[in-house]
Amino acid sequence: MNKVEAKELLDKIIRQAFGVENPLTLEQAVEKFTFDIRMPYKVVDSTDGSETWATSNNPTKFVKMDNARNNESSASDGLYATQPIADLGELLSKWDHINFTTTEHALDSLNVAESDLVTQSENVFHSTDVHRSKNVIYSDGAYDCEFIFASQGPVQSTFCIRSDNSVRCANSFGITRSADLTNCIMMHDCGDMQDSMFCTNMKGKQYCIANMQFEKEEYEEIKKQVVQWILTPTS
Repeated sequence: MNKVEAKELLDKIIRQAFGVENPLTLEQAVEKFTFDIRMPYKVVDSTDGSETWATSNNPTKFVKMDNARNNESSASDGLYATQPIADLGELLSKWDHINFTTTEHALDSLNVAESDLVTQSENVFHSTDVHRSKNVIYSDGAYDCEFIFASQGPVQSTFCIRSDNSVRCANSFGITRSADLTNCIMMHDCGDMQDSMFCTNMKGKQYCIANMQFEKEEYEEIKKQVVQWILTPTS
């Protein structure tokens, strides 16, 4: 996956979530919406000097998963020829020889780039901790999701932007610790809500703004202004 494909996904997510065409470039969207998202770091593969991506840059030596699988001991399941260890210093020296942190860790996945800790997923770009999901970009954590951008830990959700630890949500933006939201914007600790914005600790309502009930026509008019504000570039 590459930035061109990521932009196509971004356009589709914004169109579905907000009902408008995306006015932002990929770079503008990343700057505006991912400022606090943990994403993979660019590091260097210690075995061949190539660029690679890791969830953490705290380790000092890295190796791409593909390079790790094709190293000199791969034919023997990672085993090297046994050598005597005379003392602790020699043990640490041998440990240093094979002490690499694996990067771009992806298992049973397709079309994954600039990402780490991905399993059973497809079309993932610049993300980490993605599992059984499709079409995830610039996110930290996604479980059984599709079409996710700039989110942290959504579960069983689709077409969400800045979804933080929310479950079974769709077509929503800026939702935190919520469940079963559809077409919602900036909602916190809410459940079973539709077409609502800027609400906290509510459930089972529609066309609410700031915990107040509105008519559909009033709601839609205010929503247009909110969407325009959200999608205005910061620079």
